[in-house]
Amino acid sequence: MVERWQLLDRPDESLTVREALTSDDAGGIVLVGDAGVGKTTLARMVTAELDAPVRWAVCTESSQAIPLGAFAPWIDGSATRDPLALLTEARKNLIAGDDPVIGVDDAHLLDQLSATLLHQIAAERSARIVATVRSGEPVPGAVLSLWKDDYLDRLELAPMRKGQCVRLVESVLAGTLEGLSADVIWESSGGNPLFLRNMVEGAMEAGNLTEVEGVWQLRGPTAVPSGLVELLHERLQRTGDAVLDALRTLALYEPLDLDILTALADPAAVDAAELAGLIRISTDTPPAARFSHPLLGEVVRQQIGTAAARAGCGRIVDALRDRPLDTAAGRIRLARLCVDSDRPIDPDLLITAAKDAVALANLPLGERLARAAHERGGGLRAAELLSRALLWQGRPQAADEILAGYDPEHLDQLQIVQWGVPRASLRFWSLGDVAGGRRLLDLMGTRAEHPALRLIVEAAGAAMAVHENRITDGIAAAEAVLDAPDAPRQAVDFAAFAAGLAMPVAGRGLDFGPIAARSRAGQKATDGMIRVMVRYCDVLALTTVGELDEAEELAAEYSEFFSAGQFLGWAIAKIAVGVVATARGRFREAITAFEQALAALNAETSLPWQLPARLLLVRAYAALGDTEKVEKTLNDAAEHAGAHLALHEPQRMIARAWAAAPQNSATAAELARRAARIARSAGQFALEAEALHHAARFGDGAGAARLAELAPKVQGDVVALYARHADAVTTGKAAGLDAVSADFEAAGLLLSAADAAAQAVPIHDRAGRRGPSARCTARAAELSSRCDGATTPAITAASRPLPITPREREIAAHIAQGLSNKEIAERLVVSVRTVEGHIYRASIKLDVADRERLADVVWPGVRH
Repeated sequence: MVERWQLLDRPDESLTVREALTSDDAGGIVLVGDAGVGKTTLARMVTAELDAPVRWAVCTESSQAIPLGAFAPWIDGSATRDPLALLTEARKNLIAGDDPVIGVDDAHLLDQLSATLLHQIAAERSARIVATVRSGEPVPGAVLSLWKDDYLDRLELAPMRKGQCVRLVESVLAGTLEGLSADVIWESSGGNPLFLRNMVEGAMEAGNLTEVEGVWQLRGPTAVPSGLVELLHERLQRTGDAVLDALRTLALYEPLDLDILTALADPAAVDAAELAGLIRISTDTPPAARFSHPLLGEVVRQQIGTAAARAGCGRIVDALRDRPLDTAAGRIRLARLCVDSDRPIDPDLLITAAKDAVALANLPLGERLARAAHERGGGLRAAELLSRALLWQGRPQAADEILAGYDPEHLDQLQIVQWGVPRASLRFWSLGDVAGGRRLLDLMGTRAEHPALRLIVEAAGAAMAVHENRITDGIAAAEAVLDAPDAPRQAVDFAAFAAGLAMPVAGRGLDFGPIAARSRAGQKATDGMIRVMVRYCDVLALTTVGELDEAEELAAEYSEFFSAGQFLGWAIAKIAVGVVATARGRFREAITAFEQALAALNAETSLPWQLPARLLLVRAYAALGDTEKVEKTLNDAAEHAGAHLALHEPQRMIARAWAAAPQNSATAAELARRAARIARSAGQFALEAEALHHAARFGDGAGAARLAELAPKVQGDVVALYARHADAVTTGKAAGLDAVSADFEAAGLLLSAADAAAQAVPIHDRAGRRGPSARCTARAAELSSRCDGATTPAITAASRPLPITPREREIAAHIAQGLSNKEIAERLVVSVRTVEGHIYRASIKLDVADRERLADVVWPGVRH
């Protein structure tokens, strides 16, 4: 009977799924529907008929807690904790072969890295995908994007119609279903195949559904349980104690290797559960058992008390202890099981698994495992991990309290660094206690004598120096650590973070490239969050030197590797996306990224990473004219102040300049010059150049000479453009503004290009050059529209309607489309002479020589 339930009569839906998996221009499909509606059955039926290799991943609550848990069978044994390396390996194995199909059952339970991998494969179209998602469940953003962004089709799988239900039941029963019974079954099941199956099988076992002269009749109780959970509970109660015992064992740890399940439960009961369709045995090596439907596992777990669950987990722990623990997933799963069990736990396992969890984007799990280790005598190693997990979740006070319980007088030199670096970090950055952070740094410098330990302390000091805006000192200290041949990984990571924040603003963005590559290449990170920050710095450096395409690519890549648990990493990645979008003038995209980041950073204690996001967000709001949000965001940014954030003061002043620009461009220019002075005094030469560029856009090109000095000192080609622009503003050279506008556009700096074009308008006007003036006005407007309609003082001053009539504008549009005067006349039902007259008068008004130039002025960028 189990096989008969696979015969779903859904030809239309089957065809839709098949076409989504076989058409040349299709990437796959997501089946969405209520629990038990038949999503998985339909998907597996269709994929079973395909010639292509099909690889099925089944998601569970257990796999959801493990990074890449859903795709663990496609990851070889490895000790790496680098999400990128794991993603690369899983992707390679999943898409191997000719036109493979990847099936994902219950994709709403995907862990974030697995969801990211699936999203990448869909975006690249490197495999066809069929996934199922339960309606009403929270869905990872990467999974939601599969259909929202049109990577995959979406099919809402509705309950079966009455005729389908009756045909299915009659097929299963191999007989005719009585009409009255059919009505009862249809109404009670609501067309849900899982309801239907459990109700029919339960009624047969209870003797209420019987065959009478070839007709099946439902007699006895006519009412069924009101919900699926109740129905499954009733069904399970009739399976027998031995089967229930096997199911309870599986419910504690799913999926479970078949050999372990049969060692802990009666093998005959396991077979009975499989034959009854309650569990499914995979073809993996070794084979593993899973529930045939996730709700079965949920119902079974509800039947297990706390004491029984702990004892059951303990038995599984005993069975797993001798298994190799050569993967992060294996260590995490065993550690979680140990915490839930009644068995003694090895603190070393918990500590190692906590490190894995923190590095692989599950901070809540890292906190839980580290806390368990700390409570079981894990000592300072566990305390440091617990403190870090708390810190990255926005709970610095709790993190500090953990470390405050240790007396530095009783710590050896290794321990003083293990304890001192995280505590100094959270005191300095999260609590704003610069003096306290410095005291701890000095203490470690006195007590730590081993060269490797001293490098760790010096790297932390470099990062602090950078944030205090001592850029030169910070870079020198960071480079000394990075140049040390035996620098430990923790020192390298911290030094890379310091260099990554300082080098871009100092004008050495290209120098950071090799450092970023070195950080990415490292297989084991001492702190996953430091690696996240280094990757942000990588994007910042590329943006600063004008390599916007590469910066955007990296920002998009990095933004996909974080779970909700590691909210800070996700937020930092979103800030990186916003940095590039702001530079490109894509302000709505920037606003979305920054707003999402700030929402994620809304912890119990204000997090310093909110500051750079808010300062750039001010500029985006200002560009789009949202003055209310400009003021609010600038006020919010004021809560982040102090010596520990002095690095950002030039950016704060630039934000203030943009906030002032709509009311008074002269005030905005003065604030921009003030930002340049602050940046110059600290050695932030790239930011000094940027501030002078903002001043020039506000009409003050007095920084042209200084920009010319900075151009050869600051890496990249951007500052040379700034210098040319400022010079053209100062000398009033319209041709120079026209040329630099084109070069700004080519560099991807669209709003700067718009400003340069707009600033040429009054120069042309004063010289009586109406044609060039009109062209520059139109060009500024067109570039502004590509920046989501952004406005600046220059654009506002230049924007005015062209002095032509609607008919003249219409004729110019037809010229831009390539139509001749005769064709325009025929389309407008006027004479050719009338068309020529309109062209002549418009050309006189705009001071252009011919019809093609007229089209270029009125409709720039449109002419065929």
